[in-house]
Amino acid sequence: MPTTLITGASSGIGLELTKLFAASGDNVVLVARSEDKLNDLAANVRSQHDITATVIPADLSTPDAVDHLSDQLRDRSLEIDTLVNNAGFGMLGKFSEMSADRQTNMLMVNVVALTRLTRKLLPGMLKRKTGGVLNVGSIAAYQAGPNMAVYYASKAYVLSFTEALREEVAGSGLHITCLEPGATETGFGEDSGMGSLDMFASQTMTAEVVAKAGYQGYRSNEDIVIPGWKNRLMVTGTSFLPRFATRKMVGKMQGA
Repeated sequence: MPTTLITGASSGIGLELTKLFAASGDNVVLVARSEDKLNDLAANVRSQHDITATVIPADLSTPDAVDHLSDQLRDRSLEIDTLVNNAGFGMLGKFSEMSADRQTNMLMVNVVALTRLTRKLLPGMLKRKTGGVLNVGSIAAYQAGPNMAVYYASKAYVLSFTEALREEVAGSGLHITCLEPGATETGFGEDSGMGSLDMFASQTMTAEVVAKAGYQGYRSNEDIVIPGWKNRLMVTGTSFLPRFATRKMVGKMQGA
């Protein structure tokens, strides 16, 4: 039975992806900060499917988190076939006014942990010629984001990294996919301070729908998955506009 590791599995898109991989027969390794929520989710998927669900609490914003996680995988003799890099967070506010530590933590989770964990697990996938990586990005990747400068930049990295990695492993049998959701009904809006913005009031999709699109796209080995016609239209539209126009538009939407 294949094994899938999902970061940020305790809620939102990560939780829904966990359910989908478990329903397909994958054993799952669940990673997030909230051990209680992970234990509840693990018990739920075990009761519904004939799989194993392993809980490994981790704060991916800390420098040694990925090394510690890798050690636990080794100690438990767990080989990961599919890596789902879902953990991430954002924060609304001017770059010059937000906590430098908070913004650094954002980069640690959104960029550094994603990169290091992929580097740790990819060689084994290549050796076994099975599995792959599903990275959860955002349509924020397609333009600069005034008032969320670091978050938007981090998601641009995720998209570029995923596309490059896909080309590097082409022909290996691995699936490499980037899921690019727009506003989604998770805790992200409230946690980031974006919940009051119009995009979260009128354009949100459910985490279940977004996760299903990403899961199906990964299984089909699609390169980029953008759920929802409104999100796809937005991304297409920005490609026809000069970058100064898109950043001004996003800045206005986000109060910059």
